[in-house]
Amino acid sequence: MRLALADEAATVRLGRWLAKQARPGDVIALSGTLGTGKSTLARAFIRALTTDDEEVPSPTFTLVQTYESDAGTIWHFDLYRLDRPDDALELDIEEAFAEGISLIEWPDRLGRHLPAKRLDLRLEAGDTEGGRLAILTATGPWAARIGDLSA
Repeated sequence: MRLALADEAATVRLGRWLAKQARPGDVIALSGTLGTGKSTLARAFIRALTTDDEEVPSPTFTLVQTYESDAGTIWHFDLYRLDRPDDALELDIEEAFAEGISLIEWPDRLGRHLPAKRLDLRLEAGDTEGGRLAILTATGPWAARIGDLSA
């Protein structure tokens, strides 16, 4: 599925919509080059499940931040600085996949540890200034859930 996001507000709306669909055990793999809105979407997602003023720093240096919500624990990973895929195991990523809701920036760094059942969301620069293109590919439970997005 391809969605044109006219501006940052549209990226925020997509993040909030996805949060309403998320369940424990879900994995959302966020990819795209620097500055395409991965952190903006993740921040909107987390705030939709916590509070609108939740502090959501980028986990660039910590590699992971967790947030408690009524929907379950949200694990926000930024794996840009990960040296080897096996290093992710030290971040309790297996626990996150089993029990939490996982948002993963730079998911390609996980290699074989990236679950097959997930929502891949790639953000690219759009045709207009400030616009983005979101490309969603879903497997597992997400395949049925994102069908509602086109409605």
